Amino acid sequence: MDKLVIEGGKPLSGTIVIQGAKNAALPILAASMLVEGKVMLDHVPRLLDIDVMLNILRELGCEAVHEGQTVTLDTSTANSSHIPEALMRQMRSSIFLMGPLLARFGKVTVYQPGGCAIGERKIDLHLQGLTALGATVEEEGSRIVCCAGRLKGTEIHLDFPSVGATENIMMAAVLAEGMTTITNAAREPEIQDLQHFLNRMGAKIIGAGTDTITVEGVNRLEPCRYQVIPDRIVTGTVMVAAAATRGQVTLQHTNPVHLTSLIHVLRRAGVQIAVDGDIIKIGSSSRPKAIDRVVTSPYPAFPTDLQSQVMVLLALADGVSVMKETIFEGRFKHVDELCRMGADIRVDLNSAFIRGVSRLYGATVEATDLRAGAALVIAGLAAQGKTVVEQVHHIDRGYDRIETMLGRLGARIQRVPAAMDDRVYR
Repeated sequence: MDKLVIEGGKPLSGTIVIQGAKNAALPILAASMLVEGKVMLDHVPRLLDIDVMLNILRELGCEAVHEGQTVTLDTSTANSSHIPEALMRQMRSSIFLMGPLLARFGKVTVYQPGGCAIGERKIDLHLQGLTALGATVEEEGSRIVCCAGRLKGTEIHLDFPSVGATENIMMAAVLAEGMTTITNAAREPEIQDLQHFLNRMGAKIIGAGTDTITVEGVNRLEPCRYQVIPDRIVTGTVMVAAAATRGQVTLQHTNPVHLTSLIHVLRRAGVQIAVDGDIIKIGSSSRPKAIDRVVTSPYPAFPTDLQSQVMVLLALADGVSVMKETIFEGRFKHVDELCRMGADIRVDLNSAFIRGVSRLYGATVEATDLRAGAALVIAGLAAQGKTVVEQVHHIDRGYDRIETMLGRLGARIQRVPAAMDDRVYR
């Protein structure tokens, strides 16, 4: 596995363009299976998760090409609705294909998905939603088979506003007979982007971005070309990195509206932020202020996917901060690694109590999941001395060559194959 070697202590400075959103691109790629023909998607980042999804689509018989930031997908040759278990175990988002494949082929075979080990993420809500639309579900071990004739619209209430379940039900309902209403739906921007894409192909969906989504079923969809929204989590990661290193950074091709909660938190910490259209300018020249309480909750509240990154900033703040995680119980695995770098953090159940220190120190640390890995990179950039981040494949799932992106801002960071001689780190 590759490693990242970071020489910390240098403020980030400069301008970068933010990549397309992974969490929008993946369900949109899955939704492409609802149509027969050629779909073109622009601003699709080159990530491990995107590669896995494209490989799954190829296994299903599609032609898929990823050139630059554009994916060209021909779904007319698709001839299978069985997703190989080995590919599903590589990425949780493969579960997004259940709804589209069921709607198109009347049957889909999947397996319990893999992904980051950040806590229990059941797919019960996905299966309950598809069952409500008329599917029959059979489970045998990790194997799940769903069958249906034409699905029928209905009213579905989600016990929890699950992003994945909301998107899967939306996609299945597009070709269902009649009207489907989803209440207590997730409200994330990626769901709004999926609605825009489906409507571009001829779907009739309203309400994405609110807690009630209505889907009027149609008989068929038509292929289209579509541009994916900017990645709000990558945007937030760079914003926090700029603040933690006391730098001055300009981010282009962003959507600040998607980051309202983060901007509020960073301003409370004393970070200067200016917004102009799709441009965000962020700067900090002094030690951040502690924040008494930050709580992760579903959008539009503070996102769990930025909890670990902001914890790095608070680990350097003046005073004591509290971070409460309400989404994933396994999302504090980065705490031990940060403490190895000199952070003073104590975890009690789902809350982290962070006593700010004046500086962090370089160390060899391990990325246990995607966002924890991003947090450790930020810590390395802010720390004194050299930091080695191992298990970089987790980071590659969501960041398009993070070392290149940060290198454009002056970060002293390089990727090193794990097999290289240890002299590289001396």
